[in-house]
Amino acid sequence: MAGYLTTHVLDTARGCPAEGLKIDLYRIDAHDRVFLRSLVTNADGRTDSQILPEQEFETGVYELVFHAGGYLDASGVPAETPRFLDEIPLRFGMSEATHYHVPLLLSPFGYSTYRGS
Repeated sequence: MAGYLTTHVLDTARGCPAEGLKIDLYRIDAHDRVFLRSLVTNADGRTDSQILPEQEFETGVYELVFHAGGYLDASGVPAETPRFLDEIPLRFGMSEATHYHVPLLLSPFGYSTYRGS
């Protein structure tokens, strides 16, 4: 089995998928943070393609940056200055060639994540 990476973002305050949320992917090499790509969530709160597809998969340390502030602004959540949650970085390791699913459960004042399936 080849490895790959996916996500799913759910807006727990509104009870719906987080559509239109920008996500950046980075690979962490020693002390360097290497940008790989940006994607945007669709109507189901998922990206239209794998965040890290099988043909590009390598084990190692990665970081997803969820641009929650822009999503919250677009969804009509009143903005405080500065916004409590703006960019949410999640750094994690992928140690084997398998499917990694890293979901984000989001509200204006909190979030959680886990290794999904």
